[in-house]
Amino acid sequence: MSLDFAKIVAQAEKYRPQISAFLRDMIAIPSESCEEEKVVLRIKQEMEAVGFDRVEIDPMGNILGYIGRGKHLVAMDAHIDTVGIGNRANWKYDPYTGFEDDEVILGRGASDQEGGMAAMVYAGKIIKDLGLEDDYTLLVAGTVQEEDCDGLCWQYIIEESKIRPEFVVSTEPTSLGIYRGQRGRMEIRVSVDGVSAHGSAPERGDNAIFKMAPILLELQELHKRLKDDPFLGKGSLTVSEVFFTSPSRCAVADGCAISVDRRLTQGETWEGALEEIRQLPAVQKAGAKVSMYDYQRPSYTGLVYPTECYFPCWVLPEDHAACKTLVDSYKGLFKSDPVVDKWTFSTNGVSIMGRYNIPCIGFGPGHEDQAHAPNEVTWKDELVKAAAMYAAIPSIYVSRYTA
Repeated sequence: MSLDFAKIVAQAEKYRPQISAFLRDMIAIPSESCEEEKVVLRIKQEMEAVGFDRVEIDPMGNILGYIGRGKHLVAMDAHIDTVGIGNRANWKYDPYTGFEDDEVILGRGASDQEGGMAAMVYAGKIIKDLGLEDDYTLLVAGTVQEEDCDGLCWQYIIEESKIRPEFVVSTEPTSLGIYRGQRGRMEIRVSVDGVSAHGSAPERGDNAIFKMAPILLELQELHKRLKDDPFLGKGSLTVSEVFFTSPSRCAVADGCAISVDRRLTQGETWEGALEEIRQLPAVQKAGAKVSMYDYQRPSYTGLVYPTECYFPCWVLPEDHAACKTLVDSYKGLFKSDPVVDKWTFSTNGVSIMGRYNIPCIGFGPGHEDQAHAPNEVTWKDELVKAAAMYAAIPSIYVSRYTA
């Protein structure tokens, strides 16, 4: 198939008002992790209205919309849960009512990541309008619980629904760059035990908080020594939470624990990351326990799908067909060379490619620095361009890279 790129761009521009209105509808529906049901139903309504061939909601609550019936399965993914709003005083406008002008749309989820969902749905409309169906099936996935446990949704889709696309486009924000990798991450707990005593005589006890103090300092130094990678960058760690147990404010603490957010670069493993901490002198001296967290929170449907909190890094080679497909599509549509780069944060690619080695590549409207920030915005021009891009990708792939 020879694509008329100009026609795709023009059709995407035609739907600028509808894309914007649909995104604002999604923003108006609070949809934090495990509370996505209402926004899923709104997406289902829009998919059916624009002419998707099939729309399903799986037992976890992910919404799966299909265009076409060809043999090559290509998927596109947007998580449709959001984080909370944080301190309301930091928002200039209501985070759910939002704000819109000629250039931007503001509201929780605008960039992270409901903008990608809006653009994908209207890419399906463009494909239908212009008769771009070919020997492919396009799966548009609106996935749940990503902010809570990235990749869990795709563990379910791959393991339980037995869906394995030839590649997946993640529509997480990339500022319209093409992103081919990310560092991994894991959630680690370090805990120490103490013995309580009356606060007036602390020498009778063993203060767990004091025992944790040198561990914190050694973790700070460990961060500086972690492995570096020329593409993904340096591994990192930070302490994100502190917990304690004590009989009262007038007592010696008998327990202390911390959460460690560990980012893994290429070549690092979860076993190695745990062992690095276990070998710290302060950890050994305190007899600290070092373990990985588990995730067992039910989805909005009530389904519990347990997993360990390990999210592998991944890198797609620049010469892979999926990466070439996106580069070709970008050049054809926009007559310029794209930026090819990586994410700083984590995405559902940790399961798609990190766990299951299904090729994953990123292209999304919105900017990384808007994720989880107050006054989150996305740009209408990027939404329109993303819709055009998503409409072109399946045909480019089938016509150039599946012979």
